[in-house]
Amino acid sequence: MEKAVFLDRDGTIIEDVGYPHERSEIRFLPRVGEAIKLLNENRFKVIVVTNQSGVARGYFTEETVKEINSYIQETLAREGAPIHKFYYCPHHVDGTIEEYRQDCYCRKPNPGMIEEAVREFDIDVKNSFAIGDKSSDIEAGHRAGCKTILLASEDHLNKEKESALIADYIATDLYEAVKLLLDFSS
Repeated sequence: MEKAVFLDRDGTIIEDVGYPHERSEIRFLPRVGEAIKLLNENRFKVIVVTNQSGVARGYFTEETVKEINSYIQETLAREGAPIHKFYYCPHHVDGTIEEYRQDCYCRKPNPGMIEEAVREFDIDVKNSFAIGDKSSDIEAGHRAGCKTILLASEDHLNKEKESALIADYIATDLYEAVKLLLDFSS
């Protein structure tokens, strides 16, 4: 079985600018390429699981999400930091686009995207991690059976107190999180 790290996208890999829909809005967070490269070198599948309710809200299309994800994937691959696959949830119960207005099992904090990746890649969840900056990321990881790491600065911890209580570990950025999980995985 494979081991994996399930990464949130906005706020974990790229800056969370609120519904990014153009390449010019994508700003990679510091040391992200280095962190993903380390994961690959240590034989972790790197899989992104991201809620993209902007589709349901009519801000952009699924094609836009795929284009942004491809841009992120191609940019990181050029740095020697490939991402194995992106999963995204375009749904939201309050969406304005009817076909996407639903409460679905793939939307975090539900574990649907992680479970789909587990089946597709034959992943050992007990030896895998979910990393993100929101309580929904941490809860989805726990529901799927992964260890979890919350990314949080001191200011962010004040907003995400509940997440800090349920996360297995806390780190300030993705690179620190990867170093931490490698220490616990060896």
